[in-house]
Amino acid sequence: MKISRYWKAIVAALAAGAGALSTAMNDGTVTGAEGITVAAAVLGAAGFTAWVPNRKLPSGGSDASV
Repeated sequence: MKISRYWKAIVAALAAGAGALSTAMNDGTVTGAEGITVAAAVLGAAGFTAWVPNRKLPSGGSDASV
């Protein structure tokens, strides 16, 4: 399966943001520090995921061996 590095980054950012936001919303409100934590989680996950290159597939074009 061929997935763009940018789509991987978007999905990772959404997952990290949702996790951080659900933790921040535990008490029913989001403080400034919690908002910064959510933003850092989103930007960090997107940045690191986009930075890591996709694995090259073997010449057969299938990753069924994984």
